[in-house]
Amino acid sequence: MIRSILNNGAVEAIARILLCFPFWGSGLAKLIDFQGGVAEMAMFGLNPPVLFNIAVIIVQLGGSALVILNRWTWLGAGALGIFTALTIPLVHHFWSLEGERGLVAFHTATEHVGMIGALVTVAILAERKRRAPLAQPAGGSGTSSWSTT
Repeated sequence: MIRSILNNGAVEAIARILLCFPFWGSGLAKLIDFQGGVAEMAMFGLNPPVLFNIAVIIVQLGGSALVILNRWTWLGAGALGIFTALTIPLVHHFWSLEGERGLVAFHTATEHVGMIGALVTVAILAERKRRAPLAQPAGGSGTSSWSTT
């Protein structure tokens, strides 16, 4: 039963959508409330804030789309991973904050590290799945856990 759930295409699609939720949700929010996104960029000292907001929207929505659609997953996951890593020194710099603000930033930064690991994992799995049909000999048993069948 577990194997059938894990090999189910709908479950995989839902997992990709959920994994990227923080990115596509944020990207849509910055697109819908563009001035709010610009204000957020300015609050973090990113100049020019309009260009940073546009770049963030492109990375968040574009990277999410690539991961969700499982097309060039490595590129989408890589872009989102680099973006996430950059937010730690730019936004969640816990080492320079004190008290509760520092603690919240520390926990957010460690969650970001976990998200980067998840993005690397989804890229690895996409590559293995892409290569699986090439690695199986014709008429193979199809018992591989990475099989596309």
